[in-house]
Amino acid sequence: MIRYTLICDNTHDFESWFSTSASFEEQAARGLVSCPVCGSVKVERAIMAPNVARTDRERRIAAPAAPPAASGDTAVAAGASAPVALIGEKEIAFREMLSALHKHVTENAEHVGPRFAEEALKIHHGESDGRAIYGEATQEDARMLHEEGVEFMPLPRLPGARN
Repeated sequence: MIRYTLICDNTHDFESWFSTSASFEEQAARGLVSCPVCGSVKVERAIMAPNVARTDRERRIAAPAAPPAASGDTAVAAGASAPVALIGEKEIAFREMLSALHKHVTENAEHVGPRFAEEALKIHHGESDGRAIYGEATQEDARMLHEEGVEFMPLPRLPGARN
């Protein structure tokens, strides 16, 4: 089974399980995968970190317990490990840069929503005033814009943010 984090075209994120990647693709194409918040069937997989099985668990369990600390620290005496940061300094800095990028875009560009591809094409062909825009586009829209020679850049989603 594969657990996917999914996102609908209204930026609601949710999780669902599928037997295979092909199973998700087939169900999504048939409109069988829908957002539990708004019911939209325009759903795609969100960027996810892989879930990697740990191989050191056997060694950790089999290792002899450390002798109790003289200070009476029960956490150390019970063999508890020290706290581990879930995110490092580089990742924190990267997230801050992504947040600053999102802020810059939202403050300096016009949000055109799902009309992004249509509006970008109009600007490219001179049918609309040139300006900075942002919005949503499907993979097919992005492919079409690329083939037309329109310069654009996907804006990465912020982890934990519903954007």
